[in-house]
Amino acid sequence: MTCDEAEILLHALLDGELDAGHAREVEEHIAGCPRCAALLSAYRNMSKAMADDELRFKAPLHLRQRIEAALPQTRAPNRRAVLKGFAMGSAVSALAATGLVAIVLRREDEQRILSDVVSAHLRSLQAGHLTDVLSTDQHTVKPWFNGRLDVAPPVVDLTAQGFTLIGGRLDTIDGRAIGAIVYRRRTHVINLFVAQTANAEPRTAKIETMQGFNIRRWSERGLNYWAVSDLGADELADFGSKFESAMRAG
Repeated sequence: MTCDEAEILLHALLDGELDAGHAREVEEHIAGCPRCAALLSAYRNMSKAMADDELRFKAPLHLRQRIEAALPQTRAPNRRAVLKGFAMGSAVSALAATGLVAIVLRREDEQRILSDVVSAHLRSLQAGHLTDVLSTDQHTVKPWFNGRLDVAPPVVDLTAQGFTLIGGRLDTIDGRAIGAIVYRRRTHVINLFVAQTANAEPRTAKIETMQGFNIRRWSERGLNYWAVSDLGADELADFGSKFESAMRAG
């Protein structure tokens, strides 16, 4: 494991978010690397300082009382209103039940895919797993996918915007082979997973967090995108915005 790879995983190690295999690799590297050991010590001291009780502030009781006094006062509903509301609610519930189940199932599917995305990101951080084609040239990376996938993912060079293209690889998400385009922001790796979708409707970008990693997901032009990294949400959102702008300009 290199210093760059270890540094990416230090925060996850501190937060107990690594599996046993990854944790052991990082700890073995730290045991023989004074620089990474010093970084881990600094991160650990920072974490302890942030947890200090002196940094916590509890709002005084009089503030709670003022807020409660400012809230509008509501009267308790009478029995007839309650029964009427119950009857209407039952009818609406019967009509909405099917839609509610569909929403819950769709959300479960989305969470399963996000979990797969994070797992694929973690696998890529192991030595020798990050790229199948190593190049900063988009005209080398994009043709590499031709013939390996039904639809080759778009590849954009964002080096001038601060996100360096370093290559691409094949990966598996939700049991399907898809393309992963790999970028680097300082010491942070960004995996951009791209998969074809049957839904042609674009989907607005959304940032979610899972297992300590930020994920920006969106859909456009018949493709689903998931950008995952330990970068802060703002920087990952900036990456996604620059990628989308470059695609529209192209």
